[in-house]
Amino acid sequence: MDDESEAGKNQPKKINKGFFWTRLLDSIFGNRHVSLEEASDRRRKISVRTKLLFASGSLQEAVVTAGGLTTILFYNQILGVAPSLCGTAFLIVSIFDAVSDPLIGSLSDRFRSQWGRRHPFMLASALPMAIAFYFLYQPAEGLGDIGLFIWLTGFLVLLRLGQTFYLIPHDALGAELTDDYAERTSIFGYNSVAQMILSMVTTGLMYYALFPSSPEFENGLLNEARYFLLAAIGSVTILFSIIVCTLGTIDQIPFLHDMSDRDELTFRKHMGELAILLRNRNYLAVCLSMLTIYVGLGIIGVVAHYAMIYVFEMTSEEMFWGAVAKLPGVFFAIPLLAFLSARFEKQTIFVVATAYTGVMVSLPHFLKMFDLFPLNDSPFFLFAFYGPLFLAYLIFPVTLIIIDSQLVDISDEHELKSGSRSEGTVFSIRSFANKATHGLGGLIAGFGLEYINFPEEADIGALPPEALDGLLIMNGPVYLGIYLLGTVIMSFYSLDRQRHVEIMSELEARRSG
Repeated sequence: MDDESEAGKNQPKKINKGFFWTRLLDSIFGNRHVSLEEASDRRRKISVRTKLLFASGSLQEAVVTAGGLTTILFYNQILGVAPSLCGTAFLIVSIFDAVSDPLIGSLSDRFRSQWGRRHPFMLASALPMAIAFYFLYQPAEGLGDIGLFIWLTGFLVLLRLGQTFYLIPHDALGAELTDDYAERTSIFGYNSVAQMILSMVTTGLMYYALFPSSPEFENGLLNEARYFLLAAIGSVTILFSIIVCTLGTIDQIPFLHDMSDRDELTFRKHMGELAILLRNRNYLAVCLSMLTIYVGLGIIGVVAHYAMIYVFEMTSEEMFWGAVAKLPGVFFAIPLLAFLSARFEKQTIFVVATAYTGVMVSLPHFLKMFDLFPLNDSPFFLFAFYGPLFLAYLIFPVTLIIIDSQLVDISDEHELKSGSRSEGTVFSIRSFANKATHGLGGLIAGFGLEYINFPEEADIGALPPEALDGLLIMNGPVYLGIYLLGTVIMSFYSLDRQRHVEIMSELEARRSG
């Protein structure tokens, strides 16, 4: 009997091997089954194939991000909904996110199934997200302002809930794959780089292919008929991206932490876990820093489009070059981060990279405010506008990768303090911050447009000076002030490399015991 038990322990750890369709997935994605000895190696290196499949889900984020750039413009300038109503819709969605994100994080930490804890949530998000994205940009005909407001709010909530089901388990999955300090940064580095490349490519294609300018529409983003293509292509792409990522990483389930002995989730346990995290100064520093910079990105993501169209009078083809200007930074940032990580702590890297990025992105709007920017018909116009953006995005990816790496370190610190792994709960703030780009950022941008009395169905070249100045102020001082606030908050972060080494030593001793 003992020999049989011992032999059983040495058998490969399998996942649903009896199902025909599971074996089919193995052949499609090259998945393999691992021994218990391999699965217990918490310092393992992750294959490039796994990192790429993990990062493939960022395509859906790229599509949602590209679509989000047009949401308020579509509902306000094309459908005629007041910007304050648009802002209110984003406020409602953000309140919903604040409740649902940590809850789904806790559920995915404790969920039990033959497909693990994370993958069922990820797969369940695909269809709701695809449906919500399509109908968000294809509202029913004949709706008034209130009807469109309800439509916008309802499908935004569904889209954000779908993102919650995907993003939180996905990020928690990445945090669980290995305990190696450098390898974790690499995993999220692949994901961040893929997300940024795909976002830039998707946004560029949106400007150039989906919304070309025409004699009737000087800027194609104002052409209502083209939003059907955005809705249809975007929804199919979201579905494809999530399915590939989810099924392609199924073989990583044996490497995740064994949580089979964890208690079921109750409201008291959920709130207790949140209380422990919210008493963690490092977690608060990262959360609040991330939230402020993402809100800043959300504001400029909305009002920058207004400024490009109505202040700088760009065509959609000229807006395409913004995506091109951002692209080189993706390839420059990875070796730069490797160089900086070997010499500086994560806190220092974050502060410097964030401050530099904020200043460069807002620079053209400051120059325009003080009449120091070239005229819109100047041959140097595009160079003057996109040059600072190019320099900013040489560094910007470093900020996002550092944040992900910090959250993984905090997951280890939380386990040491609480005795349990809670990657889902820890990473729920990343999901919330990501959605706050269009949620809280859209809220502030919507009410900001209302405050400066930006007209509905505005004509390019015929706006009052106060509306034009208001756009520049929102893209310059307002954005930069909020963005730089993140660097101030990050000064309270104190988890350095040496402390993380001590944490991992204590955890390994506890686990082996």
